[in-house]
Amino acid sequence: MTLQFDTRPAAYAVMIREGKILLAYWKQDGKEGWTLPGGGLDLAEHPVDGCRREVFEETGYEARIDRMLGIDVGHWPGDVRPDGSVRDFQALRLVYEATVVGGELTHEVDGSTTHASWVPLDDVGKLNRVSLVDTALRLHRERPANGKLD
Repeated sequence: MTLQFDTRPAAYAVMIREGKILLAYWKQDGKEGWTLPGGGLDLAEHPVDGCRREVFEETGYEARIDRMLGIDVGHWPGDVRPDGSVRDFQALRLVYEATVVGGELTHEVDGSTTHASWVPLDDVGKLNRVSLVDTALRLHRERPANGKLD
């Protein structure tokens, strides 16, 4: 028997400048916390294009995607899916290093994030945040050649 599960590819940006990281506040389905700007890819969308689109939607900034840092795999067993069925959920989260090249900080309208902010790196550990933030900062710091943290 083959296990049935859903997979969602997504792309996220690590954007650091002057000792601060750009984070977006995510709030959805009774869960919330700080996360990286980014999110799910549209059908047939290249991850680099999706990352730029998501950064713009959530922060108002135009981003240059500089390099891939790695891939994070998230797994949530037995989630109830939108169609009411119960299947495991897997997230393939491509993490990129990116730079602001234009735009200005704005808040997303009618999305899964409420606002974005430049947060001092020293304060990140005090925040209510999703695990992806810590993983991405570790990818940024360690820069594993194969994109996988051990």
